[in-house]
Amino acid sequence: MARYRRLRDLREDNDLTQKALAEKLFMQTTQYRRYESGERPIALETAIELANFYDVSLDYIAGLTDHNNKIESKDLGSEEKLLITLYRKLNDTDKKRIIERAMALSEK
Repeated sequence: MARYRRLRDLREDNDLTQKALAEKLFMQTTQYRRYESGERPIALETAIELANFYDVSLDYIAGLTDHNNKIESKDLGSEEKLLITLYRKLNDTDKKRIIERAMALSEK
């Protein structure tokens, strides 16, 4: 089972004990400890609650990204919004091509 290292890091960064965080989430300390250690999978609702509590994305908690902030529409510029709008109109093959091209350009 996955170990959620980020949960411990986020908790410690916020100067919380496992007990204090468990109380905020209305759960037993043992249950939270099992989430953090990976002994128990985290329910989606709990993961969302943690992401909202720490103001990070679910991807960050899961270790899928190193960017710890959620991206909100208000934070995007007009060109970024346009790119998203255009991207959503593409078929899956073209989306993959755009991603490959963007990755190649970002390596320059």
